[in-house]
Amino acid sequence: MLRRLLQVSASRRLSNAHFLTSLPTPSSPPPLRYSSSSSSQIPNSTSVEHLDDQSQPTSQISIDRSGLYNPPEHSHEPSSDTELVKHLKGIIKFRGGPISVAEYMAEVLTNPKAGFYMNRDVFGAEGDFITSPEVSQMFGEMIGVWAMCLWEQMGQPNRVNLVELGPGRGTLMADLLRGASKLKNFTESLHIHMVECSPTLQKLQHHNLKCTDEDNMGGDLDKRTISTLAGTPVSWHADLEQVPSGSPTIIIAHEFYDALPVHQFQRASRGWCEKMIDVTEDSLFRFVLSPQPTPAILYLMKRCQWAATEEVAKLEHIEVCPKAIELTQTIAKRIGSDGGGALIIDYGLNGIVSNSLQAIRKHQFVDILDNPGSADLSAYVDFPSIKHSAEEASEDVSVHGPITQSQFLRSLGIDFRAEALLQNCTDEQAESLKTGYWRLVGEGEAQFWEGPDEQVPIGMGTRYLAMAIVNKKQGVPVSFNEV
Repeated sequence: MLRRLLQVSASRRLSNAHFLTSLPTPSSPPPLRYSSSSSSQIPNSTSVEHLDDQSQPTSQISIDRSGLYNPPEHSHEPSSDTELVKHLKGIIKFRGGPISVAEYMAEVLTNPKAGFYMNRDVFGAEGDFITSPEVSQMFGEMIGVWAMCLWEQMGQPNRVNLVELGPGRGTLMADLLRGASKLKNFTESLHIHMVECSPTLQKLQHHNLKCTDEDNMGGDLDKRTISTLAGTPVSWHADLEQVPSGSPTIIIAHEFYDALPVHQFQRASRGWCEKMIDVTEDSLFRFVLSPQPTPAILYLMKRCQWAATEEVAKLEHIEVCPKAIELTQTIAKRIGSDGGGALIIDYGLNGIVSNSLQAIRKHQFVDILDNPGSADLSAYVDFPSIKHSAEEASEDVSVHGPITQSQFLRSLGIDFRAEALLQNCTDEQAESLKTGYWRLVGEGEAQFWEGPDEQVPIGMGTRYLAMAIVNKKQGVPVSFNEV
């Protein structure tokens, strides 16, 4: 029955029906991305309007936009729209119909001129959200321990590419290098590669890694960048494929997958329909359902093939992330051929993700369609999808996990590290240390907290999951061998 439901044929005549307006979506799931405000709630999703096809059947998968409303142009009226909003509306107008949620998400986050990540620092207490490296130095130190253990399992090669995807401020890598700086054999083997598309964040990473630019054999073309934290060369790239291949590679992806664009699907009377974003007569963004199958339906079908029939049958919404699948395939092929491994840590599920897309502005959840470009957009990571993608891409890799962040960090010795730090700190530093520790490994509200209720530390220990993809020759990576 499920197979018949998912085998959507573009040649099948879609039934004509009246608009189903204001079809509500379920309330969004509990917030998983860490916010400094413990009382934040995700607002209910904007209503979805169901658009039905009025056209003749076609022989290929496409989006029929003839039944979609095109708002009139008000060229003589003043507009307070931002440049990004104008750009998004321009895309919709040019195409004559709505865009996918994935297209919207990509523009909102990484538009070169106005994307959320592109031109400002959005991390930390003064930004829009807080990530684990900003919580405590211990997080980056433990990631460094994991990377060193993997390097030893690889046979201690004398040249290794250490890659971080979406490095934020560079805090994780800085803490990793500080912690590993005394292990010269390890640090001298490293070439750091920061995969970052934001020029603003690249400059911040350069500063936080305490980089210097020096001549290498003379001449401007031979200049190279060195992190003085461990004497390690550092390079920046727009994407992973620009990182040179041929050397063993260790890849760190912390809170990177959650920002990759997702396609959303909603079950309707005629089957699964993609959720799209259109513009109303009043020039406001709204959700609509595609009247015909879209190209992304192929990824939905693939994801459902990886799941149990009963798991899919109970869902009314499904999110799929083609970019995550493609990225994982690239990672797996590189690790399979060059050796090494990848560590992925993010908030997500060990199962199909239903309806998780959320927006965070200044540590508060806001409407996804409100003032695009001013809030972070993120979605739960589908860890089984990563596992299946890696295993299909290369027979030379093995996938381990997911395990909880708490299991991962404690197996690496974060408890002992916290105890050691507590022996040499002031009372104020001790409180900060205990708060950071709880946020990394705890679950729910901290029991020891005595400060204001609105500032109580919320543990991420079980809400965040860790997964490793490694070359089979290296065996099971540390932390995952205890599961």
